[in-house]
Amino acid sequence: MPAASNAHSHDYSHAYSRLLLPSPGLAGCVRGLMCRSTLGLALPAEQRFNHYPATPLCSLNWWLEGTAELLAPGAPASLQSPRQTLPVAFSLSGPQTMPSITWNPGPARGLMLMLMPDALRRLTGLAPESLMNRTVDAATLLPPSWLAMAAQVAAAPDDAARMACIEAFLRPLWRAERVPALQRYAEWAEGLALHAATSAPGRSLRQVERRIRAWAGQPLRELRGLGRAERAFFAGLRAQQPPAWAQLALEQGYADQSHLCRESRRITGFSPAELRRRIASDEGFWAYRVWQ
Repeated sequence: MPAASNAHSHDYSHAYSRLLLPSPGLAGCVRGLMCRSTLGLALPAEQRFNHYPATPLCSLNWWLEGTAELLAPGAPASLQSPRQTLPVAFSLSGPQTMPSITWNPGPARGLMLMLMPDALRRLTGLAPESLMNRTVDAATLLPPSWLAMAAQVAAAPDDAARMACIEAFLRPLWRAERVPALQRYAEWAEGLALHAATSAPGRSLRQVERRIRAWAGQPLRELRGLGRAERAFFAGLRAQQPPAWAQLALEQGYADQSHLCRESRRITGFSPAELRRRIASDEGFWAYRVWQ
């Protein structure tokens, strides 16, 4: 099973963060499994925030130990910001149109299985649009077989065994769907658009957009924008030195640097330069680091 461990070992943290990638046969269904643990660490309260970008993905979330609190939309990562406790150990999140932040009151260990939204719809019948910007108790929506899988994952001895449980459950279900394995957002969005234009009678722009929104929860324009932002993210953050942002913006299809900055703030809450700095120095940006 291919895996990508956190390659950054900063002095500010030795917290465990890891990304497990799916086997090739599930690449069109599962984007990855993010694993995180701060058990045994006495992190200061201000280092127990978790930053996540806007995303077209849905996710299954396990809190194996500890709890998390969700900050109010748009609130800064401050101990004074209003927040609410996520009430269950196993939850389901839909696509997010804005960045989000959680906070752990103490040491915690959890998993986030990131699913393509159209895959979740195919396999469960749940409409991603109905889950937009929501995190709910998974037991209220998922079929019993999914809940049984979730219990097996929670009882597994380590992350590799947990991923094996997930793959053993999903593989036969996904094989029956016969969907191409398009994993990057940009190519996935274009594949979705092509499928929407050819899968049923009625190929007007409005009908195609209606299908895309039903399958992914968001319009094609938004999905394409997230794909472009993902390309810029990898191009800007994998560079050894801070890039020339104006040039990078043009190379990635933005009108200018200001356009790139606006999109970066909308998706992550930060300008590209500030995001790069935070990823390199702030514990709370571990989720970004595991993707590099």
